[in-house]
Amino acid sequence: MIRAKVGSTVTISYVGTLDNGRIFHSSDEHGPLCLTIGNSQVFPALEQAIIGMGAGEAKNVVLPAAEAYGPRRQENIIQVARHVFPADKEIAVGQKLSIEFAGGASRVMMVVAAGETDVTLDGNHPLAGSELTFALKVDRVE
Repeated sequence: MIRAKVGSTVTISYVGTLDNGRIFHSSDEHGPLCLTIGNSQVFPALEQAIIGMGAGEAKNVVLPAAEAYGPRRQENIIQVARHVFPADKEIAVGQKLSIEFAGGASRVMMVVAAGETDVTLDGNHPLAGSELTFALKVDRVE
């Protein structure tokens, strides 16, 4: 049996869940994941868990937040005066906005609060601070 190693191309079926059991991503919805081990296409800890697996093998892998999207950081949450946005721009909680910062850098941020005078934006990844569990099944190793 061929086993996954650095340089192997691996096709994986998976279900990703949170602590509360909510599915955040799965191959049922998005199709199997095809990746080359060592190309940094997934979290390094997930790559390490796949190394040594062969076709037909399955395992559960738990990634603490630090090995996934990292912790939620308060400094990634900012409050902006509403007048900074165009007057006709509708701003709603849950909306994603591309925000440009000094120096030309831009970042997608989510509106978490929108009042008449201020808008609060969160630049954390939605899964930051979350432990992720992946139920993996290797379909193919090449």
